[in-house]
Amino acid sequence: MGQSSSGGGSLTTHVLDTATGKPAAGLSISLYRLSGDSHRKLKTVTTNEDGRCDAPLLEGDAFEAGRYELVFSVGAYFRALGVELPEQPFLDEIPIRFGMADPVHYHVPLLVSPYGYSTYRGS
Repeated sequence: MGQSSSGGGSLTTHVLDTATGKPAAGLSISLYRLSGDSHRKLKTVTTNEDGRCDAPLLEGDAFEAGRYELVFSVGAYFRALGVELPEQPFLDEIPIRFGMADPVHYHVPLLVSPYGYSTYRGS
């Protein structure tokens, strides 16, 4: 664990808004590397018009096996669309923790609405 790959691994995500049936454009996502009790923020990105990031979140020498967390800022996204949410929305920030063991492509998509979400290991 913690060793760099030979450049073969990558991490991507894709967010679909199931309430509108469209890609979630303009949604902020933060990527963290987890180690013990520490969270080290690696980057924050915003989804494009297709609900994707313009580049992989990790790739090449930046890709390392280990534990990671993506935090999707869905409350701010839905408010920006004009969705009326309570002061304390049911879903505000969605953290997804996952492990990457091998230097291959990992895809962690999110399907989201103001009151539910799902994820899976995509391809």
